[in-house]
Amino acid sequence: MSHRQPDRTEIAARLAAAVGRINRRARSDSASLGYGLVSALATIQRDGPLRPGDLSRIEVVTKPTMTRILTELEQRGFIEREADPRDGRAFMVTATPEGVAAVEEARSTRTGIVAELIADLPEADVDAIAAALDALERVAQGERVQEAHTSRA
Repeated sequence: MSHRQPDRTEIAARLAAAVGRINRRARSDSASLGYGLVSALATIQRDGPLRPGDLSRIEVVTKPTMTRILTELEQRGFIEREADPRDGRAFMVTATPEGVAAVEEARSTRTGIVAELIADLPEADVDAIAAALDALERVAQGERVQEAHTSRA
């Protein structure tokens, strides 16, 4: 009996489509912050203070896009600029208490929507999703882990 390896390209395509649909459904509240704003603000909250260029690299967006994001976050009172202590020409951004609250609210809303999406799944499906989360989180963080190859003598 032969065990066929899963087609990683097919898995990648299905995963990308499923994640995209879930994200669109989880972002259905148009009054809330957009995904790019929440992502940048969450990164600032977690890793800040950050220079805009560092933030654009972390978020994988262009510098002009990050400038627009930071402008909107600042106008909403979610971030503050402060002088970079290592370079007086540059600045760092930090999350304000309002920004931290906005991230928590966005996460809570998104969690509630996704919880509703999986509420009616059979327990076995929820268990399968739970079992895949560690690997998905590593992929989301950009980690590349090689499978351990053991030699058999």
